[in-house]
Order: sequence, then structure tokens, then C-alpha cells
Amino acid sequence: MNTIRLLPYGISDFKQIQREGNYIVDKTMYISRMEKTDHFIFLIRPRRFGKSVFLSMLRAYYDINERDRFQELFKGLWIADHPTPEQGQFQVMYFDYSRIGGNTAVLEKNFDEYCNIELDAFAQQYARFYAPDFVESVKKITTARMKLNYINTQAKILGHKLYLIIDEYDNFTNTVLNEEGEAIYHALTHANGFYRDIFKLFKGMFARILMMGVSPVTMDDVTSGFNIASNISLRPEFNMMLGFSEEDVRGMIRYYQSVGMLDGKDEEALIEEMKPWYNNYCFSRKSVDTDPKMFNCDMVLYYLNRVMQTGESPSPMIDPNTRTDYAKMRKLIQIDALDNYRRNIIHEVTEKGFIVAELKESFDASRLIDRENFISLLFYYGMLTIGGIRGARLRLIIPNNNVRLQYYDWLLREYDRIAHVDVSQLQEVFDRAALDGEWRPMMEHLGKTYEDSSSVRQLMEGERNLQGFMTAMLSLNPYYLAAPEMEMNHGYCDFFLMPDLNRYPMVRHSYILELKYLKADATEAEVERQWTEAVEQIRGYAEGPRVRQLIRDTQLHLIIMQVKGFEMLRAEKI
Repeated sequence: MNTIRLLPYGISDFKQIQREGNYIVDKTMYISRMEKTDHFIFLIRPRRFGKSVFLSMLRAYYDINERDRFQELFKGLWIADHPTPEQGQFQVMYFDYSRIGGNTAVLEKNFDEYCNIELDAFAQQYARFYAPDFVESVKKITTARMKLNYINTQAKILGHKLYLIIDEYDNFTNTVLNEEGEAIYHALTHANGFYRDIFKLFKGMFARILMMGVSPVTMDDVTSGFNIASNISLRPEFNMMLGFSEEDVRGMIRYYQSVGMLDGKDEEALIEEMKPWYNNYCFSRKSVDTDPKMFNCDMVLYYLNRVMQTGESPSPMIDPNTRTDYAKMRKLIQIDALDNYRRNIIHEVTEKGFIVAELKESFDASRLIDRENFISLLFYYGMLTIGGIRGARLRLIIPNNNVRLQYYDWLLREYDRIAHVDVSQLQEVFDRAALDGEWRPMMEHLGKTYEDSSSVRQLMEGERNLQGFMTAMLSLNPYYLAAPEMEMNHGYCDFFLMPDLNRYPMVRHSYILELKYLKADATEAEVERQWTEAVEQIRGYAEGPRVRQLIRDTQLHLIIMQVKGFEMLRAEKI
């Protein structure tokens, strides 16, 4: 065992983490809470939120084979002093459906073969509880369905309790949905589809069931509306069960400072840098004003691992491993070709940073085209989170820079799909704006590019077109977080270019940009009235105390850009 608790970056095996003495954030207090909720539980959380290590911990806790090692495995954790009566009382059957792959022609075969392997392993693991020929009998059965039936029969005869845990329950079905389309997906999950068929066996077989995934779509389809399990995804008592709170992250920083692995690193500076990139998740309406916001735990581990190894913040701030996750997300939201309605939703979120909607707890794949369902899917994928309440609906926001850049990337790809936009000269004008305070070349270049991009302009009309185009272009500026619709002094500025001084300490200038759009037939009086209002607005934004904190030692510039039709009328510093 290590004398220093190493960071378990990339490790999802709870027993390995404990055996090696690695650092662990204690989530064991949720075990008793889950037991009191229901015997059959379903939970959705975004990718890389600690689901696998949490499920691994539950396997170790409930496994009858580990009952006598309980204190050894859970030493130092909350549950060691508060065990429940069900600790070590189950034979645990575990499936990780992300391990199943292949095209639809071989998917059923691959699924059956994977389940057979796991069921054979289950028989060997718990052989001592059954007749001497149990393992051999299980291995002789050729299908997973019949093996499940046989194990169920033998367990019931002998009075053994079974616990089913499924990780990534929707992984391969989501792959089918986004690569093969809704019709083929429907064949797997409805009527006598093999995936729906296997779920029919579960509820009568297991004393407890826990399933985790990233989307409610498959669960709704294979179980006719969650009749197999209670969906706890939006319940406030489980809002903080996965992910890290700020206090969790601070505790980690303090520990590694104390053992000399973060020598010279200031706790507040580390928190300040991580927050805009990894924090701000909330999964329950009732928790939005009570619980602290949650960090993406894999991202925190990625960041701290890099700082401890190199002494510097990671560049990029986004873990490259997540690119695959967001590629999957992009495919899923474009099922059977992304229609204009859903495309407009993504544009609205990207340009405003939020959208007001009602979260749907469940929906089937055939209804993904519905507005509220599609927005809810973005929430479950971690592309939106709960930021506030507006009447009966929720204000769903982009949680952080990590996710924001995925939207910007999508928007740039969308523009490039319609007509190539030349960005080759952008870096030079961004250099001059950030390092020298020469803002005019940047604004004139962006205005001219917008004016020349006639095909792109047809993607959206009017003000939203301008806002989206500027969002996409400014996201390419490496020196700033280009935050749209940021709240400042009781208002929302169009863009605040917040300097990333941790990575680029040479930046000397920051910007508030106010974009004003007029129709092509606007009168001179309308032009002047709008300009006067913009001057008053942008000065009000600059007076907010938060601005001084965010710009730090840089010089703040207030810039108004006014566009009439597709032509930039003027851009001036106030």
C-alpha cells in the first residue's frame, strides 16, 4: 500500500483503489439512502461522472464473498461505522454493456456471448453456494436467457439473494440508435427484440437491481415506461451522489499540499481555474438553491494529475479522452438527420447560453423530435444543467467552458458545412487585441467576414444570426473565454471576453462587446436611438463589482458593434 494516497486517475475499480491506498472521495453514505428508496433503482448521469467506480464500490459492499473483508475494504469510509443489515448479503451479478459492440448483423450474437461470459464467471465466483455440478451445468447451457433462468431457479431453491448491477445499460443501444436509426433501434427494444426480452427476466429474478446510464431513452423503451425500476435521477437526495462538491475538491487539494505534491500551489488559484471549466452541475429542481454545484470528477482528476506531474495547468483544459464522448453525443442528437427544429434549439442554447424548458423524466426514441424531449436529452448528456427556476419550467444553462466549447465546435462545423469560413487571419487580429489592445482590426475582420459569408447568413435570420456567428468566431480566440449573455450588474452583456490569465499571463486587455442588429430598412433615427441605448447599457455592465474581479489586472475595453442588415455600420470604443 502507498504511504501517500495517489490520485486514482483512470482507475474505476474500487477494490484496486482501496488496496493500493489511493485517494477516494467518500460516497458511501448514499448506500443506506438508496436502500430506503426502492429495491429496483435506475440513475442517469453524464459520462465521466464517477458512475463506474461507484458501482464497483457497491459490488464490493454487497458481495457475500467480501463480507468478511468489509472493514478492510471500507476502512476510513463513512459506511465502515454505519453498515446496513444488507452488507455482504448478496450474490452480485454485474454487466457492463459498453463492452458489447459490432454492427446490427452480429449485435445479438455479441450480446449473448458477452452475457454468457459474465454468467459463467458468476457461476464460478459463487460455486461454493451451489451443488458440485453447478458451474459445469451453467457452462453447458448455450444461451444467456436460459442461463439466467437456470441460475434463478437454483438460487430460489437454495434461498440465495441476487443483486443485479448494470453499468452503461444504454451504451450499445444508443450506438444503434445514432448509427443505424430509429427503426432498427426499435426492433431491438420493442415487442420481441432480444434486448427487451432479457429485461423481462430481471424483475422477478433479483432482490435488488441498480442500473446506470446516460439517457432515459432505452429504459423507457425496453420497460414500457420504467415499470422495472424507480428513476432517482432528478431526486434531490441523490443530487450530490456522483461528481465532486467544491468541498470535496478542496479536501483533495489540501491533502496533496500536505504531502508535498502540490508545493507552491495556492488552493484558491486552483479552484478559481477549475471552476469555469468543470463545475456548475445540478441535477434536481429542488437542489438548485440549496446544494453546492457539482464538479465533473474525471475532469478534476485529469487537471490535478497534470498539475502534480508537470507543475502546470493542463493545456488543453479539456481531457482529450472526452472527445469520443462528445462525438457520440453529436451523433445521437442528429438521429435520422438533424431537422431544423432541433438545429434551432442548439443554436439558441449556443448563442444565449441557456434555454427555458420543462425536463422530461422519460421518453421513447420515437419522440426525440419533440422540443422538451430533445432539450431533456441534452440535459441528461450533461450538455445542459439546471441553473434556475422560471415558473413551472427550468432555466437550463450550459454548465461550463468544457461543454461550451463543444457547442462552439458544433456551430463552427455547421457553418463550415454550409460554406467554408476563412479563419486563417484570425490569430493575428486576436494577438493584437489581447496583447496590444488593438481591438479595431479584430472587430473589422469579424464584421467583414460576416458580411462576406452570405451562405452562412441564411442559416439564421437577423440578430440571432449575428450572435451565433460572433459566438463561433470568438470561440477560436485562445486568450479568452468568450462568454455570451453573461450576467453583469443586473443585465446580460452580449459577450464578455474574460482573459485566461492562468494559461496566458501575458494578456493585458479584456473586453465587453455589445452587438446591435438592425433590419436593412431601419431609419437613421432608429440607428441613433439604438446606439444611445447601447452606450448606456455597456457602461452599466462595466460598473458591476464582478467585472473588476474577473478582469484582474487587465485593461477593460467597452466595444459596441452595430450591424444593419448584413453590413457593419460601425464599431467604436466607449
